[in-house]
Amino acid sequence: MEDAVALLAPGTARILAGGTDFYPALGERIVRDSVVDVSGLATLRGVSHQADRFRIGGLTTWTDIIRTPLPRCFDALKSAAREVGSVQIQNRGTVAGNICNASPAADGVPPLLALDAEVELTSASGVRLLPLGDFLVGNRKTQRRADELLTAVLVPRTLENANSAFLKLGARRYLVISIAMVAAVVRVGDDGRVLDAHIAVGSCSAVACRLPVLEADLNGAIASGGLKDKVRPEHLAPLSPIDDLRATGAYRKDAALQLVQRALAMCVESR
Repeated sequence: MEDAVALLAPGTARILAGGTDFYPALGERIVRDSVVDVSGLATLRGVSHQADRFRIGGLTTWTDIIRTPLPRCFDALKSAAREVGSVQIQNRGTVAGNICNASPAADGVPPLLALDAEVELTSASGVRLLPLGDFLVGNRKTQRRADELLTAVLVPRTLENANSAFLKLGARRYLVISIAMVAAVVRVGDDGRVLDAHIAVGSCSAVACRLPVLEADLNGAIASGGLKDKVRPEHLAPLSPIDDLRATGAYRKDAALQLVQRALAMCVESR
């Protein structure tokens, strides 16, 4: 780690981890920048349980996420992990790479947003933490400085006993960039009422985002009553879907509404 951050300190080098975004982005171009290959930093791989949080090392692969025993609040993240490209990509692609690539369609981002995740950024000058929602600032844009390495994703244990679900809509079932995707995390009390509801939507705005008004409206709701009936089109106001080759903005918004309703129903049904 010390060597890696020292090499990044001048702010002129690029980071190579799994390489599943790095190399395709080059196209036919040759790498001319300095490259710091961090793929051998074993201390940055794996998921550890700490007193107040789970720590997902930046080099943890999506296959690692799938295979690691984790509480049910991570079910959405595990489902998303199975949607990250092919099995070969899941074996190589890293959690940090998926986040730092900052695609609006990054499968791993909505589940982590719904889990109130933070990112840990390490440089020669120290460590800083940022909420994931603040770290992602636009299409392919993040708050990571050129001298920083995303060393971990931190998930608080407050939602450990919550249910979660992830749904993705694409033009086909597998190996597809999403038209819309939704992650929901719902915690229900002993009285059958919702204590926490976190919903994040991806591929419907430049950055995946939460739906705070809907989350507030769901607090205290009777879970057995069918949460999907409480979702209204106006709850999707934070979204700004665009027209592109995969779908129109209007179709994306309608799809997101349906996916939110289904994800909430899955969270309640799995209690």
